[in-house]
Amino acid sequence: MISNRLAAFLAARGIHYGWVAAGTTFLVMLATAAAMGSAGVLIEPLQKEFGWSTTEISTAFAIRLVLFGLLGPFAAAFMNRFGIRKVVVTALILISGGILASFVMTQVWQLVLLWGVVVGVGTGMTALVLGATVATRWFDKRRGLVVGMMTASNATGQLVFLPLIAALTEQIGWRTALTLVVGILLVAMLAVLVLMRDRPADLGLAPYGSIAIVPAPPRGNMLSLLTSPIAALRDAAKTSVFWVLFLTFFVCGFSTNGLIQTHWISICGDFGIAAVGAAGILAVIGIFDFAGTISAGWLSDRFDNRWLLFWFYFLRGLSLLYLPFSGFSLEALALFGVFYGLDWVATVPPTVKLAAERFGPEKAGLVFGWVFAGHQLGAASSAFFAGASRTQFDSYMPAVFIAGALCVLAALLILTVERPASFKARLQMA
Repeated sequence: MISNRLAAFLAARGIHYGWVAAGTTFLVMLATAAAMGSAGVLIEPLQKEFGWSTTEISTAFAIRLVLFGLLGPFAAAFMNRFGIRKVVVTALILISGGILASFVMTQVWQLVLLWGVVVGVGTGMTALVLGATVATRWFDKRRGLVVGMMTASNATGQLVFLPLIAALTEQIGWRTALTLVVGILLVAMLAVLVLMRDRPADLGLAPYGSIAIVPAPPRGNMLSLLTSPIAALRDAAKTSVFWVLFLTFFVCGFSTNGLIQTHWISICGDFGIAAVGAAGILAVIGIFDFAGTISAGWLSDRFDNRWLLFWFYFLRGLSLLYLPFSGFSLEALALFGVFYGLDWVATVPPTVKLAAERFGPEKAGLVFGWVFAGHQLGAASSAFFAGASRTQFDSYMPAVFIAGALCVLAALLILTVERPASFKARLQMA
């Protein structure tokens, strides 16, 4: 296989194949994130073409966000049973098929089925749990940095493609614009088929930073496959740290994917800002998110993750509370884009690290899957609530204020988590 020859070629030059696995995963998450983010430019075109209300469209997108999160724990179990490559290829086929089929839809229920269910399931199988699984399997050291890279690709992909998709939608229609997204998904699928391996042991390697080759555990039966996420939730739910991580991640999703990612273009449209201009601000958020999230991964390997999360949530809350008073001028929105972008999903690497420290590397993927489900439940709640607010009150601002206030509360809540024993030990050894 090409991967075997490439692994030998890189090993001779002192480069671990884990970086290829990470790079391939980065591309996959970038592509699927572009599909997730493209929903943000569809609200107005679908309203004009079919006459659907913001609430109806937001309901479909909210279902997509719920499934995006709820599939996380089961995606981790599927990867353990069937392998990363098979799961990812299946997911990319689902996403591409759902998008292509939506080109001929005419009814709201078809939007719910295709963009809510099919795309939701496909993207849920390649969500942040994929990045956490790859980082845990392939890296013993630099795990926080790798998780930061994966998270950055997921969040940045949802934002940086939007200006191009918005411009194409405006000029030649939303169907042609989404054809570009399908093309990116197919490129990612080819990369997975050629380069991705499930574990370092498949290439006779130890994880990066380790010397021991870790064999694949025995595959369980289908019953254990379906029950393992439930068992992990049952055990984790007995601890207070799980509920703190779950609730704070609910707020994370409420204040990012559900609100800004889904409704930003419409929010700006209420203030006379064209879709292309609003998407440009999202691109700014995406660019600074890339730097902010990778930095958060680097910091999570070196500092107390509880205090990192406190500042990330607190500062995000301040930026959202500032937004309604910004006047939506170009300068004010640029400032918001930079400040908010640095903190877009910087919460993910510290949250993954806390989950791994408290629940161990074997259960970390499953437990984080449930924590991530909280993130997407928050995103779905925000997507629906913001749409309902716009329909009922002719304004998105109530949702923005509530998101900012919840971020401040999340910052205080995370400090109730006790300092991990492993972190105390590192401090004593320093």
